[in-house]
Amino acid sequence: MTAWYDICAFDDLPKLGARTVRIGAREIAVFRTADDAVFALENKCPHKGGPLSEGIVHGRKVACPLHNWVIDLENGKATGADEGCAEEFPVVIEADRVRLGLPRKAVAAE
Repeated sequence: MTAWYDICAFDDLPKLGARTVRIGAREIAVFRTADDAVFALENKCPHKGGPLSEGIVHGRKVACPLHNWVIDLENGKATGADEGCAEEFPVVIEADRVRLGLPRKAVAAE
């Protein structure tokens, strides 16, 4: 089961940028690409925990601002020779609102 949270209006997400939301103990970065796709990842680079929301969005990837690791927004995986993964979360756009999904058991545990 998934718990859905209304995050913001679609237009409140900056193109080629991100917003962060805190749900319980989780900080999640919600990204908008140049082609208006929206993705959500844990706001922590798998390398050294850098804030992905402060990185540069290019295509469907984000470059961590600390050490320039490139993370795929579609699956949270580090690209190239780097290894690791930022947790990904489902996002839907309904009536121009961005909604974020978290597993119910994860929300209940926080």
